[in-house]
Amino acid sequence: MSAEGTGNTTTAGPPPAGIPLRTTAPPPDNFYEAVGGSETFRKLVDVFYEGVAQDPLLRPMYPEEDLGPAAERLRMFLEQYWGGPHTYSEQRGHPRLRMRHAGFRIGPAARDAWLTHMRTAVDSLNLSPELDAILWEYLARAAQFLVNSPED
Repeated sequence: MSAEGTGNTTTAGPPPAGIPLRTTAPPPDNFYEAVGGSETFRKLVDVFYEGVAQDPLLRPMYPEEDLGPAAERLRMFLEQYWGGPHTYSEQRGHPRLRMRHAGFRIGPAARDAWLTHMRTAVDSLNLSPELDAILWEYLARAAQFLVNSPED
């Protein structure tokens, strides 16, 4: 499961319908630059997919043998969402969060596994507490938004 949202390119922007509004401080003018740009998002996604590759619940949700294409899509999406290049939309169009994940049964256990690997990835970035909180709140809301089954 990837954390796709609205594709806003200057701030986190409003969450997709159904995701509660943020409770932390708004992000800086350009969150992408504030956290270190492409290098930071590349590390986030690389560490995240290291966990996914070994996860018995999540790995089967990725039909491609090589997780590289999924990692690239998530990285491009997150970079665009947080104020970086528009590569995601240029290559794939609107993110359509729910539609892109509708074919996968995502229950609470899958959400929690996704968040476990993403928490490890976010921790690897050593962001300031404020930036960490902004990023984590978005990721947690997005993960909950994707739950489409009461059971796994």
